[in-house]
Amino acid sequence: MADLDALEHWISPLLKRIEPAARTKLARTVAKDLRRSQQQRVIAQRNPDGSPYAPRKPRQFRGKKGRIRRKLKMFQKLRTATYLGAWGDPAAATIGFTGRISRIARIHQDGLRDRAAAAAPSVQYERRELLGFTASDIEKLKDLLLSRLTT
Repeated sequence: MADLDALEHWISPLLKRIEPAARTKLARTVAKDLRRSQQQRVIAQRNPDGSPYAPRKPRQFRGKKGRIRRKLKMFQKLRTATYLGAWGDPAAATIGFTGRISRIARIHQDGLRDRAAAAAPSVQYERRELLGFTASDIEKLKDLLLSRLTT
């Protein structure tokens, strides 16, 4: 987070010089770019530090005899633009999960306890960081801001 604080102190004076409408447009561009990188990281099933997500617990599926059950990756729907929103205003660029999905995302992000269903036992979920900055995200952010502010 020290890199983000340094970036904020470096970019703040430059952002104050542009109009609020231009800041809003820039914030939306930054948020969409960050959302895209977060989606790619979730597709790759990686934490921001590069480590893989903790694997799912094995489950017993009772299917029809002979049916091949493919292993699904985690968070397939969570990474879509429907659930992973990107917003921008003159003060901030924000990405986050919307609606009821935000609860599921928070449980996995922080590694909390929850019940899979109302009558199910409480389970401790492994920590899987859905949102977070990588070093390449910060570099892309710097490059994007510099290119937008110099034109």
